[in-house]
Amino acid sequence: MNHGRFDEPVTILVGMGFPARIENAMEAYALLQDWPALQRSGAHTLALNACKAGVAGDVDPETVRATLIAFARRNDILVENTGPLPHGTDAGAGSGRSSFP
Repeated sequence: MNHGRFDEPVTILVGMGFPARIENAMEAYALLQDWPALQRSGAHTLALNACKAGVAGDVDPETVRATLIAFARRNDILVENTGPLPHGTDAGAGSGRSSFP
């Protein structure tokens, strides 16, 4: 099922700065559900609600993607302009970005 699939994946840093490709609203929703409760904010709530609406088909995938990108930028976990990563490369190395809390 391709429901909620983004035109272009969003790459964010998770765990110890490992890149993760988020390709659809359901994957974005799962990421946001796992976000630490003490670090949730209004931006988190907005992104989570957009993901729920995207999964339900009430919001188009690119709106969900834009909301996820805004959330990731705000939390300094967005990997900008990524191409294919070489095997074993940590996209977060030397980027100055924080890892998933």
